[in-house]
Amino acid sequence: MKLTALLTSAAALAMIAAAPTFALAQEAGAAAPAPAADIIRRATDLPAPLTANSPRHHVVNLETTEVIGRLEDGTSYTYWTYNNRVPGPFIRVRVGDTVEVNMANDADSVMMHNVDFHAVTGPGGGAAATNANPGESKSFTFKAVQPGLYVYHCATPMVAQHIANGMYGLILVEPEGGLPAVDHEFYVMQGELYTEEAQGTPGLLTESVEKLLNEQPTYYVMNGAFKALTGENALKAEVGDTARIYFGVGGPNKISSFHVIGEIFDHVYRDASLTSPPVTDVQTVLVPPGGATVVDLKFEVPGSYIMVDHALSRVDRGAAGIIEVTGPQNPDIFRGAPEAHNHMEH
Repeated sequence: MKLTALLTSAAALAMIAAAPTFALAQEAGAAAPAPAADIIRRATDLPAPLTANSPRHHVVNLETTEVIGRLEDGTSYTYWTYNNRVPGPFIRVRVGDTVEVNMANDADSVMMHNVDFHAVTGPGGGAAATNANPGESKSFTFKAVQPGLYVYHCATPMVAQHIANGMYGLILVEPEGGLPAVDHEFYVMQGELYTEEAQGTPGLLTESVEKLLNEQPTYYVMNGAFKALTGENALKAEVGDTARIYFGVGGPNKISSFHVIGEIFDHVYRDASLTSPPVTDVQTVLVPPGGATVVDLKFEVPGSYIMVDHALSRVDRGAAGIIEVTGPQNPDIFRGAPEAHNHMEH
């Protein structure tokens, strides 16, 4: 289907929403695909806002695993993960808190792994302290000295390879007093996958280091897989609700032009700076690889809203999610033309 039709027709919107059934069906006469796990991190899988008013000690346990995961219908890929999902767990602390990071590399791993937190003030963001061979565990402790929304990722050479295979996540360092309350919070990260095979090839795909070095992704994904945040995994809200999206880019290479079709961001914390006043009335936000943003929006009209990277050819390569908003119509804000007037008169 052409991209223009994909973004404009109701039937195509339904197709996007229904895309990731992830039933790895075997075609007649074809070899059975490798068993594959669900690696998608749901957008609602994040801890609630913190309530403590004094500094706390947080313990973060990460396990690095190498797992065959479902990439799209009939297609799988060997992901490298934190805690078996892409992205890794959303970590939430407050400025002034102490964070103890315990990282264990699964004994079945082939590679050394570690973790580099952009929220850390210290050598390598903790990467050198957590270099762990398969079966090893490492730890370090840091103080969260500056509020913001920060990326973490594996920094074991080749760093871009580890990130592309799924080793990234977000840590939120709340400012003093926290952030203004909203009805919903969502966790979304964009990344890239580089495969030897063409997009949609059945079976277990293999990574392409050459395409990685040439920055030619096969897939663009939100939360790990092809159109992962659609269908049963779509984000959900009601008319009148407010929502906050914590959006980051693992990359490793491509900038995202984050946009929600049919909505305007009421507040944007640019570059995820949480102590600067947010800007208002923003249509599209640029987020670099290794960067993040925080956006707030209010839903005033029911319908299906598509989250995209506005480099729109990437929608067809997997970078799309759906926000399903239910509730009463609001004709003062949006009114569809009567069906009879949708046809050109001759």
